[in-house]
Amino acid sequence: MTVYVALFRGINVGGRNKLPMAELRDVLTDLGLESVGTYIASGNAVFESDDDALDIAERIEATLPAKFALDSSLIRVLVLTADQVRAVVDQAPTGFGKDREKYRFDVVYLLDISSEEALEKTPTNPEVDTAWAGPGALYYRRLSALATKSRLGRVVGTPIYANMTIRNWNTATKLVELVDGLKKNGLD
Repeated sequence: MTVYVALFRGINVGGRNKLPMAELRDVLTDLGLESVGTYIASGNAVFESDDDALDIAERIEATLPAKFALDSSLIRVLVLTADQVRAVVDQAPTGFGKDREKYRFDVVYLLDISSEEALEKTPTNPEVDTAWAGPGALYYRRLSALATKSRLGRVVGTPIYANMTIRNWNTATKLVELVDGLKKNGLD
């Protein structure tokens, strides 16, 4: 069995597309996924399966709007292997995630777009923001003192946003811990 992480885009954001994690776990289990766990309400699930990641994502995307009152145009699911999730963290730019008193750190996971193209189309404020391309993700650092001037929030109004799901650095590293926990228990 392969250990996977599913990152859900568009659920439990700004009071829209409310989906309780207990119900999400039930749906994922009903889809035949095993050892299902969720992490925080923004839509992160860890599980194992013998199925292909793309097939799993398609099944989840088809099932959620059929079971819940969701705006299906906002819902996207990115399914990554444990190794892919770990690579995003391991290949972060040197020092990324450090000096948390001075900076905020986010990982922009990408769906159906290269990190180079996403970097080119993602707005930054050079006085506040620094962004780097990585393996299937962008790394975004913002000066905390000037966070209100960051342009990361402006990406929401752009066409490229449909190809992104954003997690803070704490969540990105916690997901690695969760998949490592499943692997240590002999599940991968």
